[in-house]
Amino acid sequence: MTGRLAYILLWFPERTQTFIRDEVATLAELGVEIRVCTLYGPQRGAPPEPPVPISRLGLKALIPLVRSLAGIRREFGPGALPFLKRVLFRRWRSLETAGEALWATLAGVYLARRLPREGVMHLHAPWADGPATAAWVASTLSGLPFSFCGHAHDIYPPDGALEDKLAAATFVRTISEANGRYLMELCPASASKLVVIPCGTTLPETPRPPRTAGGPPRLLAVGRLVDKKGFPVLLEACHLLRQEGVEVHLTLAGDGPRRQALEKQAADLGLAGAVTFLGHVPHAQVPALLGRADLFVLPCRVDATGDRDGLPVALLEALAHGVPVVSTAVSGVPEVVRPGETGWLVPPEDPPALARALREALEDPAEARRRALAGRELVAREFEVRSNYRRLAACFRAALSFHRGLGEGLGL
Repeated sequence: MTGRLAYILLWFPERTQTFIRDEVATLAELGVEIRVCTLYGPQRGAPPEPPVPISRLGLKALIPLVRSLAGIRREFGPGALPFLKRVLFRRWRSLETAGEALWATLAGVYLARRLPREGVMHLHAPWADGPATAAWVASTLSGLPFSFCGHAHDIYPPDGALEDKLAAATFVRTISEANGRYLMELCPASASKLVVIPCGTTLPETPRPPRTAGGPPRLLAVGRLVDKKGFPVLLEACHLLRQEGVEVHLTLAGDGPRRQALEKQAADLGLAGAVTFLGHVPHAQVPALLGRADLFVLPCRVDATGDRDGLPVALLEALAHGVPVVSTAVSGVPEVVRPGETGWLVPPEDPPALARALREALEDPAEARRRALAGRELVAREFEVRSNYRRLAACFRAALSFHRGLGEGLGL
């Protein structure tokens, strides 16, 4: 693949976003000439880097970023400063978002100068918030095309510039049909730019064997301990099961700001001995957890800010391993967890409904196994990682080919 593609991110690689690391690594394996530019500096505890060029900004780049504003009118024309004002002066959804947008704008000006000189021909932001703002600014000033992807927290709720970024992008990837409908309603004029390419996972050669009797059934939940994961609802459901005489053991793998509150809730419900909080678990260790699980549970919900999951990769991984899943009808989850077919789906924020689904799955292991294997087939058919990233690589090839043809036509 000729032409260089620059991925623009806040951090890379990030330990809670291993799917982005896998995306970059897989694209490189597929022949995409890719590099990564991060707006922030290195992150402690990050997973191993894929074999692609990575450049980082961060606080050490503050002076160069501010200096990049000098001569902006001379280099990019009289419309550059009014454009930057239009980017910044708008209603952002929070002070944190506004601060991220300011840094992204400075970084975008810097990258607009730097990346074309280094042979970059297309910019892509895997997230629709700060990274896409930086890509939009760099694209508008340099003339390089850009694209971005919308996942979850980056589009729910939309930041103050999402509609403008949708209008300016060459194409926009999203990871679920639900997200696609949402973005289409937000900006109908950009509907033709939207392409749904889900995140993927790799299937083990064989599914996990059926569970054997002995000890309480083992529930597994994997995810950051944040409100949108709905783990308080899961603890309430486990409490209801215990009241009905059904003993289970829940393993929660993940860390986050809600950990202390969840540990207190478990203790208050009398579940302290029935719940194990593992904290952050490296992604490479998740298959071993799935191999010991009887059920995978992810009770997603919409939090008070409107944030929600898009289509959690953890659900795909569970089904890929042949583990039965129970989840909630939020965003893109029903696209993979199909009631009566590939798992159990209940309304969000409903502990009794979740407890009933868990009990039903546990009391009929043959049916749970059937749905899990059907889910594994669905993942193999629609969510296999290399297949989906071949589609994404094709989008980049088309964008780069168009840009090269335009440049040749203009004598560039």
